[in-house]
Parts: sequence; structure tokens; C-alpha cells
Amino acid sequence: MSQSHTDFTSRFAIDPVAAAAMATDELRHNFHIDGLFQPGRISLTYTHYDRMIVGGAVPTGLPLQLEAIKPTGTKNFLDRRELIAVNIGEAGVIEAGGQSFELQARDMLYLGMGTADVSFASADKGVPAKFYLLSAPAHHAWPSRLIRIGDAKRLDLGSKDACNERSIFQFIHAEGAKTCQLVVGMTQLAPGSVWNTMPCHVHDRRMEAYLYFDLAETARVFHFMGEPDETRHLVVRNEEAVLSPGWSIHSGAGTSNYAFIWAMAGDNVDYTDVDPVSLDDLR
Repeated sequence: MSQSHTDFTSRFAIDPVAAAAMATDELRHNFHIDGLFQPGRISLTYTHYDRMIVGGAVPTGLPLQLEAIKPTGTKNFLDRRELIAVNIGEAGVIEAGGQSFELQARDMLYLGMGTADVSFASADKGVPAKFYLLSAPAHHAWPSRLIRIGDAKRLDLGSKDACNERSIFQFIHAEGAKTCQLVVGMTQLAPGSVWNTMPCHVHDRRMEAYLYFDLAETARVFHFMGEPDETRHLVVRNEEAVLSPGWSIHSGAGTSNYAFIWAMAGDNVDYTDVDPVSLDDLR
């Protein structure tokens, strides 16, 4: 029997009243995810927010096989799930269902329900790929699809005066690849800009996960969470993630510009289905 290269943990869902009473360590234990990108490992966090799995794969030797984990309750990882992998490292290759997909930095691959024999490899083991993994339950087998960063739907928003000049890359949108419930995109802040998702909003019909990256070792992002009138914050380093329940705002400001990948799962994939929060209502 081959040795497993997969680690996983679980996170239970937290309600807003409990979160409001948490100290820093409790907030980090429940909502913050670090250690996603371990050389030669697949690291997964199974959450009870819409059963989203957040993970990372860093192939440094032989290809890493995507294995089922106990919480999925299936023989193969994608028997009843779909998956999106975004490469935030160097060039890599994903083998899936008898097909081979080459991903450069910031390319994304969607794999539909039922895809078997999934593995991750680096083009150069010395400078490995880093695959950010997102998976949610599925009800239909949509075709697998590679979406390069240049093919994503791009929106340029914000201004230098508001410190939020940014480019949004929508990998999944109404006119593009079909998914059951996964919605994923990336935001790149311009030099001199630090704010994201402000004014903020909540969307009770779907959860969200944020991965912050392209941060210097000494830089940090202050991620704001909580109900609008009970905000909290988490201090986040490079390549760390945050879980955002549907009741929570999800906004942030960095000590420098940065990039982040946002991913959602839940009842509604419509980007505009949000409840805006006025700055006057934040506490």
C-alpha cells in the first residue's frame, strides 16, 4: 500500500453570537487557515460551511494523488464533488480523468463531479507549482475546463484616491465555465492600493473563503470579519486563508498591495446577490 501524502482537518460552523464572544486565539482557530502549502503534501481543511474544502498541493517529488478523505464518505474524492485548482506557484501539470492540463502561474482548472485519477505535478521540482484547491458538493457532472488568467473576465475598478485600485479576474461567471455551486475569482491590487471589499457586504446564501498571497514576508493583511455591528479582525500572512460565513463581512486592508483568491459555495452563484453594508452601520 502506497504512503499517503494527504493531511486534513475539519472546521465546524460557528454562529455570530459565539464568534462575537471569541478572543483572538479562538477566532484564529475557527476562521484562519495556515500551513496550506507544505512541500510534498496535500493539505486540506474540510469545513461545515456549505461543506467547502479548502486546501493546497505542493508537488516536489513524484506527482501527488488526490485521495478521498473520511469526511467525503466516498471512494474517490470527486465522486460527489467538483473541484477548482488555481496555480499560485511555478508551472505545473494536473492529470485528471485521462487528460493532462498544463497550468502556468494564476491559471485555473475546473474538474467536474466524477473525475477520477487526479494528480498534481510540478514542471520543475526545484521551483514547484502551488495549487490552491477548492471543492464543494456537486449534483451534475459538468465538463472539466482549463481557464488561463488571460481568458478570465477582467474588471478594472477603484481609484488611487480611495486606495483600492484593483483588477478583478472572474474565472467562473454566467457566460463562462459551468459549475454546480463553486464560484472563484482573483483580485489584484495595484501598487499603492490596500483596501478590498469596502464598502463591504454580506451574503447569507453562500459562504466565502479568501486566500491572500503575493505578500512580502514582512507584510500583513488585516482581514475584517463579523456581523456589521460586531466586527473583528484577523492578521494574515502571505499564503494564508480565512473562512467567511454567510453572516460575516469580508474585507481587508494590507500594509502593502497584494492579491487574493475568493471562492464561494452555497445556494446562489449570482455575483449581485449581496446585502450591502453602509459605512454608517459598521461598528
